[in-house]
Amino acid sequence: MKILHTSDWHLGHRFLEQSQQEEQTLFLDWLTDYVVANHIDIVLVSGDIFDVGVPSAQAQKLYYDFLLRLYNSTCREVIITGGNHDAPSTLNAPKELLNAFSVRVVGKTTDNPTDEVFRISVDGEAVIVAAIPYLRDQDIRRAIAAESAEEMNNRYKTALIRHFAEVAASCESVKTDNEPVIAMGHLFAIGGKTSESEQSIYVGNLGDIGASDFPAAFDYVALGHLHRAQPVGDIPHIRYSGSPYVLSFSEVDQVKKVVEVETGEVIQIKEIPVPAFRKIVRIEGSVESCKTQLLMLDKENNALTPWVEVILSNGNEATTGYKEINDFATDIQPEVLKITVNDERNYEKLKSLVDHAQHIKTFTPLDVFRLKCEEMRVDLEEKPEMLDAFNEILQIVTDND
Repeated sequence: MKILHTSDWHLGHRFLEQSQQEEQTLFLDWLTDYVVANHIDIVLVSGDIFDVGVPSAQAQKLYYDFLLRLYNSTCREVIITGGNHDAPSTLNAPKELLNAFSVRVVGKTTDNPTDEVFRISVDGEAVIVAAIPYLRDQDIRRAIAAESAEEMNNRYKTALIRHFAEVAASCESVKTDNEPVIAMGHLFAIGGKTSESEQSIYVGNLGDIGASDFPAAFDYVALGHLHRAQPVGDIPHIRYSGSPYVLSFSEVDQVKKVVEVETGEVIQIKEIPVPAFRKIVRIEGSVESCKTQLLMLDKENNALTPWVEVILSNGNEATTGYKEINDFATDIQPEVLKITVNDERNYEKLKSLVDHAQHIKTFTPLDVFRLKCEEMRVDLEEKPEMLDAFNEILQIVTDND
């Protein structure tokens, strides 16, 4: 049996206020063709179907059109779980109707672990799917008055691991033979690498679990949330498919993928590169060098308008560089969405601060905030209101401890 694992479509997402509907449409067209051409039996989508809880009509149309095309293809089942960006009510509202089209939806966990377990048979071969959605704190842990952040963290992590174990036990109870068990999840697992576009799901390290915390009953774990395709640590069968297209400039160097899983005596796992339907790039250098690179990009035959971040390497050019680049870009196809200055002086200052710190624990919260602002190239002298806001938040937290 062939299973395709994907996640983090973020339908309706806007890239620095630019609609990504064109590349999202092209991706879903490509995915449909891949499913048909490669005889995929089951498609798993592990959360963050939409970018916001109440998606636009256009985003919902993309979703339902895709599901209808899969129903009319050779694909036998689609299983969809909610992510932290998805509103459970949005996903669950049509679930009974979608069942008639061989689409199983689990937008939110319930009190019964068996609601997340599906036994699917295709041509005499069966597989058990543990369709675990994003687990919100309030869904699996009862709050206790006056508990500390550490206590809340430990209790939530325990509840998270327990939920996976309970669903795994439910999977074992419906086995009639030695069917493989495929789990789905939407969370941050320790060992995964992040990019700027993922919102932190948890406060601090709340809910972070490692590869060893997943039940041994799972033969493959199809994860969502992180946008870089990767295994968790060095465990190949616990894996993020990643987002299928670039969602921020921090992802421009990533090869976007889906994952094909084939069951049998041995589970076979294969990463499938997704075509880049829109060129999204970072270019860096002097103003003249960046203009040359933009001109070269303009000469390419790109179906969709390329989106560019320009990083000026010389801080002294910042004043005139913004206008020069923007004026130059008006007459070419590539669209410059962001211009930043890579001032080496800030990096040297940051490096010096870190080098002279004996340990991260010697940093005060204000030190960490200032370092983060320097890393993000935020000038607190130009934006004193940010420092005021941070100090106000810090005071509130300190008063509550």
